Amino acid sequence: MSSNLVESLIGALVLVIAGWFLVFAYERTDGAVSSGYTLQARFDRIDGLGVGADVRLSGIKVGSIVNSELDPKTYQAIVHFSVAEHVKLPLDTAAAITSEGLLGGTYLSLRPGGSLENLEPGDEISETQDAVDLIGLIGKFMYGDSDAKKPE
Repeated sequence: MSSNLVESLIGALVLVIAGWFLVFAYERTDGAVSSGYTLQARFDRIDGLGVGADVRLSGIKVGSIVNSELDPKTYQAIVHFSVAEHVKLPLDTAAAITSEGLLGGTYLSLRPGGSLENLEPGDEISETQDAVDLIGLIGKFMYGDSDAKKPE
């Protein structure tokens, strides 16, 4: 009987530790729903920018990507993202899809403007910069630009 009790206690301890790891991972990956307001922006290409990706201002995470969809009329990607409630963005804020490096992930970088008016929940940021195709740029650098005219 004491063998069963020891096995049961060890099993319960394993379950408690596993639960603690799940809670720890959930909190560290910002899986928790953050409060704030939602904005949107349109891009021609959003390569690598997925739901849950960071929204950063001056390198500091202030929100995350909530949703992305395709506009069937303009074929642009519409990105919906949340911003922390305490961050008030000027009306002329710009948004750019930026990469952390060659092997790093992508995130949405916000660059505030100088307007005295602020964006309201649901507003759209009109000035955007698309994701850069790094593989295409490396290919152009290595093999040359085939569209360029050759000197005669």
